[in-house]
Amino acid sequence: MKARQIARELALLSLSQIGGKESAELDDLVLASIRTLSSECEELLETASLEIKRGENSIFDSETRAADLESSKNAVREAMELARAAINRVGMAVELPEFLQLANQKEVRAYAWEILSNVKTNREEIDEVLQQSLVSWQLRRLPRIDRDLLRIAAAEMMYMGTPQQVAINECVEIAKRYSEEEGHRFINGILRRLSDRLRDRSVPTSNTSK
Repeated sequence: MKARQIARELALLSLSQIGGKESAELDDLVLASIRTLSSECEELLETASLEIKRGENSIFDSETRAADLESSKNAVREAMELARAAINRVGMAVELPEFLQLANQKEVRAYAWEILSNVKTNREEIDEVLQQSLVSWQLRRLPRIDRDLLRIAAAEMMYMGTPQQVAINECVEIAKRYSEEEGHRFINGILRRLSDRLRDRSVPTSNTSK
């Protein structure tokens, strides 16, 4: 995993911690996010264990209780789907220790803090330009996770000197993990319209964080 990729996810999780605590210290938010990830790791493993158990039960039913061949096939198919889901969850859980280790690195926390600081300082302007980049939709009606993803990408593009294509691609990749199934496509469209406006200089940019 790349340091800035981890920092973006850490910033996203920190923004979700803010809620009504707008005055919370950024360091406290980052720490709370790391703790959330630790809990997520435990939950993933517990869920995977339960799915494996359900899969075992399904196979047992196929051998002892199935009324006919089709019922037996359905039970085995269900067991395979549960096993596949369990394997995916274990795969995600395996990545989390590395994530947690990197999240505690000074470089990662510093970049996450920079993102959070820029989003917080320029929140009003960021929301305004994102709203202008939406077509027949309201920013406030988007899921919270999508709004925060867009804010992070906009902050990087407008205030932190991150190449626009990099900010868009990274945001879309994170959206595939955290947003709804088609959320990343929607986010990609909004950020590309914002990128076009920035390129046309119809949106002011600055470097207020430095």
